[in-house]
Amino acid sequence: MSTVSQRSASSPRELNRVGDRVSFIYLERCTVHREDNAITATDTDGVTHIPSATIGTLLLGPGTRVTHQAMSVLGECGAGVAWVGEQGVRFYAGGRALTRSSGLAEAQATAWADRRTRLEVARAMYRLRFPDDDPSDRTRQQLLNMEGRRLKECYRRESARTGVPWHRREYHRGDFAAGDAPNQGVTAAAQCMYGIAHAVVSALGCSPALGFVHSGHEQSFVLDVADLYKTEVAIPAAFDAAALGGEDVATRTRRALRDRINRTDLLSRCVRDIKSVLGYDASRDPADARDHVSLQSDGNRHVDGGRNYGDEPIW
Repeated sequence: MSTVSQRSASSPRELNRVGDRVSFIYLERCTVHREDNAITATDTDGVTHIPSATIGTLLLGPGTRVTHQAMSVLGECGAGVAWVGEQGVRFYAGGRALTRSSGLAEAQATAWADRRTRLEVARAMYRLRFPDDDPSDRTRQQLLNMEGRRLKECYRRESARTGVPWHRREYHRGDFAAGDAPNQGVTAAAQCMYGIAHAVVSALGCSPALGFVHSGHEQSFVLDVADLYKTEVAIPAAFDAAALGGEDVATRTRRALRDRINRTDLLSRCVRDIKSVLGYDASRDPADARDHVSLQSDGNRHVDGGRNYGDEPIW
């Protein structure tokens, strides 16, 4: 009889692409365990089986307990895991990359390391937000001003569309219930979007920390990616939920957001956008699922790994 520790990790070709997965699944007041390559959620209603390879991000709400074996299979499948709560909506995430290639990570690091290319990537991100206004000659300060005006206009527009009163954006750290209904919805939607973006970033093998708009935080790039879809997906879902009343706004927001994400195929779009803003050439990806490890030599040359070169010439 095999044990969990003896099972080999799945190769990328055996796993669902991140763009083909369920955006996120929210669980609360249950115990999460593993059975074969599925996770199980056990609560007072019984046991629910969830194929782990179909999960984009698993959101663990209040009252959840998760076993080591469950986390092991989620990590092997590259699923993001976020602990979320009613008070402050805390967020943590992790997972193993679905790719074995370092290509995207190297492209990200190369673009980030040079101040000029870092600004070019930031402008490419703003170009996705402002398709009718070319930001090629805008400074960072001008880009931030554009984004601020865009958010204010989005809040006004969604307030008028749904009839939900809006005063200003307020986030009370550690006291989720202190905000009014639309602010609670916006906070809940933002945390869900951060979980999804973190899952995609990690699954592609990118660094969550190397941001181009945000900086100084371990999830800077996650925040960059999530903000691309804030006014189109997250904020409208929050106002739709708030329009139904002040009770259970966070729950309704998650459901509305999940529906929007699935309807718009956001995960696939997120993958495409990350590769696009980083200028990544997908043809560089290996055609098979084997690990490709090379050694760096002089003159930016790469030689085959897995062998001892000794004193013999490489070329």
